Amino acid sequence: MNPRPAKRHNVLPGFGLSLGYTLFYLCLIVLIPLSAAFIRTASLSWEQFWGIVSTPRVVASYQLTFGASLIGAGINAVFGLIVAWVLVRYSFPGKRLLDAMVDLPFALPTAVAGIALTGLYAQNGWIGALLAPYGIKVAFTQLGIIVALTFIGLPFVVRTVQPVIEDLERELEEAAASLGATRWQTFMNVILPVILPALLTGFALALARAIGEYGSVVFIAGNIPMQTEITPLLIITKLEQYDYVGATALAVVMLVISFCMLLVINLLQWWANRRAGRES
Repeated sequence: MNPRPAKRHNVLPGFGLSLGYTLFYLCLIVLIPLSAAFIRTASLSWEQFWGIVSTPRVVASYQLTFGASLIGAGINAVFGLIVAWVLVRYSFPGKRLLDAMVDLPFALPTAVAGIALTGLYAQNGWIGALLAPYGIKVAFTQLGIIVALTFIGLPFVVRTVQPVIEDLERELEEAAASLGATRWQTFMNVILPVILPALLTGFALALARAIGEYGSVVFIAGNIPMQTEITPLLIITKLEQYDYVGATALAVVMLVISFCMLLVINLLQWWANRRAGRES
């Protein structure tokens, strides 16, 4: 009978210790704070909870928050892909400066971003003054909210897609061109299937950031009830009024809807990864 092989000892911590620390850290940082919102809301009856989260003012804020977030993330998915493609595939003067500017929304405080965007897009601002003669008003409108959410979400798409484009083999594009494929056919059939999982990931990250954004939106929105009032602002308003139960009720609704949206996006990403694996 052969002796049992000796157990290998790794220098780094093993699976058990790493998993235990991971679960402890996630519970401490994520699960416990989130569960506190549900526990606080549990003191309400269903009729009280529904009465808080279904008022016309609150419903209008839901529609604006999630609708503007989806539009902003969609815009970033398109133009973020273009920016990442230009930064990877072309060399031009000022490229490093442009690459650094992509990360500006990461480093810039959200309140500063909101004030800057409001100053630019107000009717007497640099950009707003150019749009005013055409009847286009950005600041203190829903369009301004979309602009702010697009601004803060762009780096998530660019930095997620950029490494994938760098690893993309140009020989595949050259082979498609030699077989008579047009540029559009090459993009749709060769390039897009490879970068689609990363693009969906960037879209999900930009969407998640936009849903919870407050600082950059509150200045440019105008905060008009039923028109330009976002749900995070309503939560802050209820906290200022010491209505903690109402604030946590709105937070629970935001959390559940956000989780469902991210779950759908993750399922799409899984489908895209599986499809790309089959084609390769």
